[in-house]
Amino acid sequence: MNEKFFNLSEEKQLSIINAGYRVFAENSYRKSPVSEIAAEAGISKSLLFHYFRNKQELYMYLLEYAAKTTYSYLSDYKCYEQQDIFEMMLRGLTAKINMMKKYPDITRFTLRAYYETDPEVIDDIKALIGRTASFEVNSNKMKIDPSQFREGLDLEMMYNDMYYASEGYLWENTRSGIIDTDKAERDFRRMINFWREQYLRKEGE
Repeated sequence: MNEKFFNLSEEKQLSIINAGYRVFAENSYRKSPVSEIAAEAGISKSLLFHYFRNKQELYMYLLEYAAKTTYSYLSDYKCYEQQDIFEMMLRGLTAKINMMKKYPDITRFTLRAYYETDPEVIDDIKALIGRTASFEVNSNKMKIDPSQFREGLDLEMMYNDMYYASEGYLWENTRSGIIDTDKAERDFRRMINFWREQYLRKEGE
């Protein structure tokens, strides 16, 4: 990657990043035209390849950037400082909603990347997901007391259930345009209240 990319103004970097997220979110890796990304960002294809050596390097930069940006937002919302996993989940979802105000297609991009199968990028994607999104990785950041949950509950399965349900909600509600943040927060609160009812240990259990 050419370091001159970072010499661009923040506005120009953002236009390239968001153009990449939008195009890669709407197509498979193989069928995403780099010329469309360049045109949407207001630069030539040759200039885009001046900053990124090839399509693969651009794609993986965007995925790494998405992971770092997401972690930054989660940290700002004090997501991992919560002892209540449901409060942590709510803060995390709220963080992602607000992140999409600056990066409208970042969530769609990362969700599509999760299911990407192109051999040119699949190994790098799996390695990145293993470092950032697994229960094993995130459980080390959580301050959770297992005794608050129903006896015998599989915490990893519970986490995955909530994670995939919330990511699926974001996917469905961003496909048609900008998400309604107020409605999303109301919906998330309802989902989280439901999970509380299902997973927390009842008094006397």
